[in-house]
Amino acid sequence: MTPGELDELAAGSSLVAFATDAVIADYSAHVPDDVWMVRTGRVALQASDGSVIDAIEPGGIFGYTPLLTGGGMEFVARATESSTLIRLPGNQVRGQFAKPAGLAFLASSAWSITPGNRPALVPVADSRPVGELVLGDPLLVSPDVSVREAVVRMTECHVSYALVSLPDGEYGIFTDRDLRTRVVAAGLSVDVPITRVMSAPARRVTADLTAETVLMHMLESGLRHMPVTTTRGEVVGVLEDADLLAASARQSFMLRRSIGLAADATELQATAQDVTHVASALFRSGTKASATSGILSIVIDSVVRRALELALAESPAETRPPASGFAWLTLGSIARREAMPSSDVDSALSWRDDLSQASGRLREVARRTHAILDGCGLPSDSNGAIAASSNFARSQSDWAVAAKGWLDDPLINRGLIMSSLLLDGRVVWGDATLHTVPAAYRRMRAEHPNALRLQLLDALSGRVRTRSLRDVVSRRGGTFDLKSHAVTPIVNLARWGGLAGDVATASTPARLKVAAASGALTERDASTLGEVFGMLQRLRMTHQVEQLSAGQIPGDVITMSELSPLNRSLLNDGLREIAAVQRRVGNFGMPAL
Repeated sequence: MTPGELDELAAGSSLVAFATDAVIADYSAHVPDDVWMVRTGRVALQASDGSVIDAIEPGGIFGYTPLLTGGGMEFVARATESSTLIRLPGNQVRGQFAKPAGLAFLASSAWSITPGNRPALVPVADSRPVGELVLGDPLLVSPDVSVREAVVRMTECHVSYALVSLPDGEYGIFTDRDLRTRVVAAGLSVDVPITRVMSAPARRVTADLTAETVLMHMLESGLRHMPVTTTRGEVVGVLEDADLLAASARQSFMLRRSIGLAADATELQATAQDVTHVASALFRSGTKASATSGILSIVIDSVVRRALELALAESPAETRPPASGFAWLTLGSIARREAMPSSDVDSALSWRDDLSQASGRLREVARRTHAILDGCGLPSDSNGAIAASSNFARSQSDWAVAAKGWLDDPLINRGLIMSSLLLDGRVVWGDATLHTVPAAYRRMRAEHPNALRLQLLDALSGRVRTRSLRDVVSRRGGTFDLKSHAVTPIVNLARWGGLAGDVATASTPARLKVAAASGALTERDASTLGEVFGMLQRLRMTHQVEQLSAGQIPGDVITMSELSPLNRSLLNDGLREIAAVQRRVGNFGMPAL
């Protein structure tokens, strides 16, 4: 803020004293039009069940999230000791959050809910390196110890794992779950060597990765413990899921395991009904929209895999295609790990060249898989981008030939559309090398510049809806499609920018970083698009979670008059920023064809 803005804010603010245990604001009842800063003392933000969401120390602020979302954050702010707070007028604070610095602050803000009686080290969506979050020395045991000795050490150190130092420099890991499943349930003696029942080599992460990234690794692999090492491979500690997860996020792990254990399609469909509800609980507990989308995408992946397994098992044994010879690709937002509760399931198949005679049977399996997914509340793509279609089911060589054709002439056979769909593809079943399309696009800037220019033309064709924008400003109502007219232009620009940097497949934020590094976008434009994308994803998630709570089908069309004043301002500025970047890229980023 400028000195003048600070003086104006100070003149409109006031000091308020609160006694111990006094309620400062009850956001479950209404949304006060104020933001609070703690000057002295301490304030606890408590959920409806009494659990502490966050503790605010002197200098910390709260109340901005309800202002941003227009409600939906059910907590009570209570002084835990005699405290003095500064009441900041909401009408003066709102405008600051619409500026780049305010957007950056909002994007980095998150809450944590303490899991049980164990202190949470970090919120679900923390962006700090995990090396900063490890507490205590890791428990290391030698490979010659028995299970009994290891469990005694685990009990003494109050941990649920033991790392085993192996002669080759790797590590094994033994956990409390291994004790239950590999020792007790298997009827083994606790005097067996630990090397007999450990997992080796243990999956691990380096200390420079963010907590959010590590959380995704753990959820995707179903692990509850993750060793953290230096870049040289030295162990600095072990993170447990409780260290990284809010209570609601742990439901994602349990749901994913229940999905994997579903015995038949009926059981899977019953279990999968909780998928969107778990995402809602995650977001309502304070998890960032980006992390909620990533977790939702991973859980959907697990539903798709189990549906495919069941569809294969239902096939007659004499006509069943070999499970090891094909790859199932998820396309679209789920593939980019940017799923929303409204996301449908786009898919494709790729198989080994020697299995072309089984193409019909594979498409039948795909058709049954999507029928199961429809019953899970995960509908098929309405435009027919599914693996049961011959356009989206080909051999690995046929996909490579098709990709070459799209590069040589993107306007033939819907080349631009098909390439965009397949470049977003991610293998969730089978051999990843069978996804042959991205390899053809990894030198697009040097080898196919005209095709790259057409990708940009396509990205620039999706203009934002300025007429709806005027509805926002004038409060005349109207509707706006957040996905089609705001998110999609950013996704398409990011895909082009990634291809300009020789990166074919990645998430939208990752592609924007590549675009900046390659010079396709300026650092400023890439950063701006990233911030606006994060804001739009939060608006989408907020809107869809509210729809689910009201028993409605989630979607991206919002009514302008129902947006909070701050959200109208954020959307207004965000759309202007997208349009400005499109103009700059169109004027300077695309040589004449």
